[in-house]
Amino acid sequence: MQNRYRVSTPPQQTPAQLGSRSSNPLQSVFGKEFLRVRCPLQPLRLVLPNLRENMDFATLAAQLNAGTILPEGIVIITLLVVLVGDLIVGRSSSGWTPYVAVAGLLAAVAALCLQWDNTDTISFLGGFNSDALSLLFRGIIALTAAVTILISVRYVLQTGTALAEFIGILLSATLGGMFLSGADELVMIFISLETLSISSYLLTGYTKRDPRSNEAALKYLLIGASSSAVFLYGISLLYGLSGGETKLSAIAANLSTVNEGQSLGLVIALVFAIAGIAFKISAVPFHQWTPDVYEGSPTPVVAFLSVGSKAAGFALAIRLLTTAFPALTAQWHFVFTALAILSMVLGNVVALAQTSMKRLLAYSSIGQAGFVMIGLVAGTEAGYSSMIFYLLVYLFMNLGAFACIILFSLRTGTDQISEYSGLYQKDPLLTLTLSICLLSLGGIPPLAGFFGKIYLFWAGWQAGLYGLVILGLITTVVSIYYYIRVVKMMVVKEPQEMSDAVKNYPEVRWNLQGMRPLQVSVVLTLVATSLAGILSNPLFNLANDSVIKTPLLQSALSHVIPISAAKVESNLLSHRD
Repeated sequence: MQNRYRVSTPPQQTPAQLGSRSSNPLQSVFGKEFLRVRCPLQPLRLVLPNLRENMDFATLAAQLNAGTILPEGIVIITLLVVLVGDLIVGRSSSGWTPYVAVAGLLAAVAALCLQWDNTDTISFLGGFNSDALSLLFRGIIALTAAVTILISVRYVLQTGTALAEFIGILLSATLGGMFLSGADELVMIFISLETLSISSYLLTGYTKRDPRSNEAALKYLLIGASSSAVFLYGISLLYGLSGGETKLSAIAANLSTVNEGQSLGLVIALVFAIAGIAFKISAVPFHQWTPDVYEGSPTPVVAFLSVGSKAAGFALAIRLLTTAFPALTAQWHFVFTALAILSMVLGNVVALAQTSMKRLLAYSSIGQAGFVMIGLVAGTEAGYSSMIFYLLVYLFMNLGAFACIILFSLRTGTDQISEYSGLYQKDPLLTLTLSICLLSLGGIPPLAGFFGKIYLFWAGWQAGLYGLVILGLITTVVSIYYYIRVVKMMVVKEPQEMSDAVKNYPEVRWNLQGMRPLQVSVVLTLVATSLAGILSNPLFNLANDSVIKTPLLQSALSHVIPISAAKVESNLLSHRD
């Protein structure tokens, strides 16, 4: 066999040549290339191409600025504690692993709060940005995971599957979403997106004995893999067109010099990137997976996907589109306007015909994504603030609705809307919480959803999106109909009109294992949804501050002309001609 590690003898050199060589004896014998390859920083240089040659570890640590990912580090430690604890203790660990996971996620949220006034936000040589925008989105995802764990304990135990493994996969998805919210570099974006996606596929098919769960996981995997491939092709075009840059800011700087940022390849990259983002936020026509996956998946997983995955998708949309495609702002605004119109119309109209609560909330989430896109299309300070505010309140009202659906399905074994008839007679707390959450999703004052929608529509109207706002108001009225239909069925039905499931409703017992966390989550979401509307001013200020403190958005806003102003300017130019 040929020797792969053949060593060639260096040629004889004169004393003068030897004297001119480096004083390093290893370099004299083996050459500079050997030392560069064997350098202890070489593995980091492979993933961080901007790393300078002669950099010591102190300088490296300062430039990595790893303190910005302290919240993610806490989540990783929590994940290891849960997995190792379950490995050592066994199935009995289900008594404490959920509380450790929730404590870790709340500690991560506290760490995010401590970084609010941090000015040194760039870390990992530009690969991650811990600005105020990413802090809020990471907080939303971590809180979503914490509430999801609370509502999943009893559900997972009743299905007979391992709770610690479920929590481990959920924490992995949370990590992917949190890193995606601050990713500022193409490789970081794709790895974070795939971490979130693959964990979501596993969660969707977690109840292996349920054929509906298996079917949902297969559909999600096939459609999700296709969307990831399309998105990867789009960002690979970005990489090529920018001359081999991976940082979003460098990509934008290089693209601005090529045909003034306008080229067919760049438009194709934009379309493919939007396709990948639209899949994540369940926007029409990339929504085909949503109803089937929501209906077949374990209900706690659906709760996480409806809020956490959607928030991560919107964080990616804001960061990628405003940074890498500043020259195509009008084009991506047009595409998202079309997506918003389709999502609001189809999501709310098709929801009218649903008979399953999970499918109803699936189409509802499609419609809600359309409402949030109004803020993205507005592209103003108020638009971005309204998006963040709406996602903050959407977290509580949507998870509250899913907590009630889980509680009802645990006690009756069904999620059919007709089976909720007369529920108020047997379970007032569940009826009150579900009614408040559904009415808030519909935008009934003075609940949180009303102020969220008003803020979105006001931002859109200010930006000149009159048609989009009017359509949003019409579809909101449609959505109120199917939400109130469920509330009316629960509250108004006479005792003789009770469904069979409610007639045989078991006695409410909160002392069963896993029921206490579910009770806490139901009460928590009820209080938060009620008070977030009445006391919405702190959340308004938080959303506004996050936009003001984010340099990325401020630089994008300085180049944006409101749509109404652009129309006036074009009219003046036409009259002048």
